[in-house]
Amino acid sequence: MATAATYAQFVLGTPGAGKSTYCAGMSEFMRLLKRKCVVVNLDPANDRLPYECAVDIRELVRLEDVMERHTPEAGDAEESFGLGPNGGLVFCIEYLEKNLDWLRSALKPFESQWILFDCPGQVELYTVHTSMRNIFRAITNDWQWRTACVHLVDVAHCLDASRYISALLLSLTAMLHLELPHVNVLSKIDQLRQFGRLPLGLQFYSEVLNLQHLVMLLEQDPMTARFTALNSALCNLIEEFGLVRFVPLKIENKHSVFRLLQEVDRSVGYADDNTA
Repeated sequence: MATAATYAQFVLGTPGAGKSTYCAGMSEFMRLLKRKCVVVNLDPANDRLPYECAVDIRELVRLEDVMERHTPEAGDAEESFGLGPNGGLVFCIEYLEKNLDWLRSALKPFESQWILFDCPGQVELYTVHTSMRNIFRAITNDWQWRTACVHLVDVAHCLDASRYISALLLSLTAMLHLELPHVNVLSKIDQLRQFGRLPLGLQFYSEVLNLQHLVMLLEQDPMTARFTALNSALCNLIEEFGLVRFVPLKIENKHSVFRLLQEVDRSVGYADDNTA
């Protein structure tokens, strides 16, 4: 059996990738395996959660409050922000970084369990900005939790070679920026039947095989053929790092969820008779 460590998944992905749905499905599946598991919402704009939320960043700061334009009158101490959605979200995450004691206190009752962090979808937060990385590092290094990032990519990106290359670059950038164990996921596999067959088959996209096949596809399109040299260089860069692979996921399929959970377990060093 596993020791009494605390394990955490930081669930990342662009808006619409299925992060909240993943958290709901994975937490339910873990409970079926008799694992204690709770979900934490770290998205200050997400007020419709498909799961029971143990801790919600919106109890600390809400995006709509930060975005609201105040007009302080004389003697009114209320601060005026007037930020847009992206700026407001960055402010909220920076505010959380400065108030990690609040998060630690709120999570204290759930230590020695699995914690799923449902993160915001703005990619700059985990590819460029440092606050989210600092939060993850504090949880991993200072709190001594065993953590991994689960990065969801909508399988619809595989329908277009350019979008798939962009998804690969995003996944690679997040891995290099956050410097944590990563499990990259192709989500919504069950929706493939709506799109028809993928140009190169699911295994090609999940295993990230010879990417020059993508360059050949793009050469056939007059709109993208002129960028052949750039596309080829990007594909070579991704292959030289050799870090990005994807686990296909149907969140409603218990066998698919089980395979993904095994990957996460290996990433964080978790051992259990039910998943070994």
